[in-house]
Amino acid sequence: MMDTREHPDQVRSNRWIVAARWMISFVGFPLGGLAAMLTVGRVDSLTAALAGGLITGAVLGTAQVLGLGRLMPNPAGWIAATAGGLAVGLGIGATAVGFATDLPSLMIEGALSGLAVGAAQGVVLRRRRPRFALVWPLYLAVCWALAWALITVAGVQVDNQFTVFGAIGAVSVTAATLVLPLTLVRTSVRSAS
Repeated sequence: MMDTREHPDQVRSNRWIVAARWMISFVGFPLGGLAAMLTVGRVDSLTAALAGGLITGAVLGTAQVLGLGRLMPNPAGWIAATAGGLAVGLGIGATAVGFATDLPSLMIEGALSGLAVGAAQGVVLRRRRPRFALVWPLYLAVCWALAWALITVAGVQVDNQFTVFGAIGAVSVTAATLVLPLTLVRTSVRSAS
């Protein structure tokens, strides 16, 4: 049995591992988008947005749970929150912009999707990090809007009406959200002390 006084140091020394695991979770974005595209097709209707968001969110949530490992206290809740949040956010966002794929429309859609995912994930996070959970939806809204801007400017064929941004946006959002696993590591260190 490990002495709890050693555990915080062990967690601190594993921050690089935690960060690397989280970065690998970026694959959830393109894999989820691909699964949705193959299953539902383009996001050109409310039904396609809801179903595509649900599929993409489930794949993304699963990848994030694997990336967070033991830091995630409620894996099933996280996956459900991510899937439900993206279904609602994409449904509202895509409908709000009339399923358009120009830069401002995609940024609005991204912001609304990120906000909804963040709000749903915030419910899961609120027990361990209540203040963080309040800020998380706004942070994700900004990250997701900027990711759509990045891939649009990079020339990705956004007119295909994807459920989520591709690899360039995914890596960017995953890097920007490293704050999540690092915050959860701090929580683990404090609770082990």
